[in-house]
Amino acid sequence: MKSSKDRDDNTRKRLRGDQLGKVLASLVLLLSLAATFAATTVPQVTASAEFVLTRLHLFTIQASSQRNSDANLEAVRRQDRLARNARGIITRLTPEEHLRRASVYHANRAFDEAREHWQALINYYPDDPRVAEALLGIGRSYYQARQYTEAYNAYDQLARVYPSTKEGREGLNFSAASLLRMGRASDAADRYLEYINRFPDGERIETAHLNAIDTLREAGRLQEASNWIGRTRQRFAGTPTETNAIFAQLRLEISEGNWRRAISSADELSRRGFQKGVSITPAEVAYLKAYSLDRAGNRDAAFEAYLSVPTGIDSYYGWLANDRLAAIADTKLRSQADERVNGNNSQVAGVADRYPAPYRQAIIATAKKRKLDPRFVLALIRQESVFRPLAKSPAGARGLLQLTMDAAQKYASNAGVSNLQESQLYQPETSIRLGGEYLAELFGMFPNMPEAVAASYNGGEDNVARWVRRAKQKDPGVFTSEVGFDETKAYVQKVMNNYRVYRQLYTADLLRK
Repeated sequence: MKSSKDRDDNTRKRLRGDQLGKVLASLVLLLSLAATFAATTVPQVTASAEFVLTRLHLFTIQASSQRNSDANLEAVRRQDRLARNARGIITRLTPEEHLRRASVYHANRAFDEAREHWQALINYYPDDPRVAEALLGIGRSYYQARQYTEAYNAYDQLARVYPSTKEGREGLNFSAASLLRMGRASDAADRYLEYINRFPDGERIETAHLNAIDTLREAGRLQEASNWIGRTRQRFAGTPTETNAIFAQLRLEISEGNWRRAISSADELSRRGFQKGVSITPAEVAYLKAYSLDRAGNRDAAFEAYLSVPTGIDSYYGWLANDRLAAIADTKLRSQADERVNGNNSQVAGVADRYPAPYRQAIIATAKKRKLDPRFVLALIRQESVFRPLAKSPAGARGLLQLTMDAAQKYASNAGVSNLQESQLYQPETSIRLGGEYLAELFGMFPNMPEAVAASYNGGEDNVARWVRRAKQKDPGVFTSEVGFDETKAYVQKVMNNYRVYRQLYTADLLRK
C-alpha cells in the first residue's frame, strides 16, 4: 500500500503531466496557426493582431468540437465491435440505442454503418412507432450518397406504408426529388403535384408548389409550369412564396428568350418586398432586368439598368454588371463604367489583409498538376474553412477544403493517398490534393464555368447539370439565378467574390502584385 507521501508525489507528477500536455497542445495549436500565415509569401499583408487572435479563438473552439465529434464516432465504432455476434451482425439493442448510434454515424456520413442500425431497429422492433423514422433515415442516407434509386425505393415505401405520418409525407416529397435526380422529371413533377393534392396543409406545401414549377420546366411541360405559377401566386398571395413564384416566372421567360415578358416580371419583382424566405435579392432582379434589356437589343436602357446594380467587392451581380458595362460602353459613357471599376479596385486594396495566401507551395503543386487556377483554390478554401485545417462541419466535412469521407475516398487513389482515414482530412496537404482532384473533375464537366464548379462543390454536380440545362442562357448570372438551393446560391456568390479579389491581388503563382 502506498504511503500518503507517495500518493502526493504521484498526484504532483500527474498534475505536472497534465500541465505539460496542455502546454504542448497549445504549442501545436499555435504552430499550426503560425504555419497558416508563415506559408504566405513575404510581400503579402501581415495579419493584424486582432485577426490572429480571432483566428486563434475560432481555431481553439473548432479543434475542441472536432475532437469531441470524432471521439463520439470512434466510441460508437468500439461499441459496435463488441455488439456483433459470431456472424458479424449487430445484436439487439434498445430502439433508442440503435437510433443514437445511427445518428452518430449519419452525422459523420458513415452511411453504411448508420443504415445497419436503422435496419436493425426495423428488424428487431417491427411494431415500434419509430420504424418510420428509421426508414426515413435510410432514405436520406441513400439520397445524400446520391444513390437515388435506393433512396426512391425507401421513400416510396415510407409514403405507401405510413401515409398518415409526417415521415410518410416526407417520403412522398423526397421520392419526387429522387425521381428528378434519376432523370425522370415528368414522374417527379407528378409526385410533387400528388403531394399538393393529398396534403394541402402539409409541412412542405409551399416548397412543393415551387418545386413542381421548376420540375415541370425540366420536363418540358412549360404551359403547365406557367399555370402552376398562377395557382401558386393565387394561393400564397402576399407571402414570400408568391414572390418566389414571380421569380420562377422571370427565370422561365429568360430561359426561353421571352425578353419583353422577362422585363415585365423583373419590374414586378422590383416593386415587391424582399423579406425573409424570398429566394432573390434586389441586385439579382436588377441584373436580370439589365440582361434582358441587353439581349433585347436595347443597349441604352441596358446600360442604365446595369448602372443600377449595386457595386462593391461583396456584390456578385455588381461585378458582372461592371463587366457588361465595360463591354458595351461607348466613349461618351466610358467614364461611368470606369468609375465603378476603380471604386472596386480601391476597395480591394483596402481589404487585402483579409485575403492571405497560405499553403502556397501545396496549392501551387496541386493546381499546376491539375491545370487549376491557384487563386480559385484559395477562394474556395477561404469560404470553406477560413484556412482552418481542423475545421469540421455538422455534416461531417473536414479540413481546409471541407471534404466528406465518402467524397475523399473517391479521389484518394488519383491523389496518391492510400488507406485514407478521417484524421488525414485534417492534414492541409492531403486536403489540398484530394480537393484538387475533385475540382479538376468538376472543371472537366463544366469547362470555363467557375460558378458551376463552385455550385457543384457545395450542392452536387448532378444538381448543377440540371440547373445548367434549365438556364439555357450562357450568362453566369443567369445560371446562378437558377441555382436551386439558397445556401448554394449564396456560396457561389461568395466564392466568386473571393476569386475576383484574389485575381486582383495575386499572380497565378500566388505572388502579390
